[in-house]
Amino acid sequence: MLVPFQSLPNTARIWVYQCNRTFTEGELTEVKALLGAFLTQWTAHGADLKAGYELPYGRFIVIGLDQSMNSASGCSIDASVHFIQDLEQKFQVQLLDKMNVSYKQGEYIAYKPLKDFKKMAKERAVSKNTIVFNNLVASKQEFLENWEVPASDSWHARFM
Repeated sequence: MLVPFQSLPNTARIWVYQCNRTFTEGELTEVKALLGAFLTQWTAHGADLKAGYELPYGRFIVIGLDQSMNSASGCSIDASVHFIQDLEQKFQVQLLDKMNVSYKQGEYIAYKPLKDFKKMAKERAVSKNTIVFNNLVASKQEFLENWEVPASDSWHARFM
């Protein structure tokens, strides 16, 4: 069951997928339609899942699930990962590679392999004040408060 992301409770479970590039306007329109169709029919053992999504910066896919109605099962999580894999193929992008870091350079969103980010930290090309995207957030509350933060307030701090 598709609902507006804003209507999900702060306890909603969150999955964040970062893209290696910004989607074009045309691609965003198509991604929205595909996400809407998928979340409308997303179920766990035949029971509807109350879910919503956001596409921040045209570069991230954030799926939220209100688990107070029904929780995701292994099969429903597998279905969502398969859906994301299909998006990767359709748009020729990377969405599941967790060994990359997204961060802000002014208004631009940069995307680097973790090893390059570590090197940049060592060379002081990024600092503890660099705004990073902490894609490990697990709830909507964490997403709202701790997703876009200075590196010093994230797991990225270990490299600074």
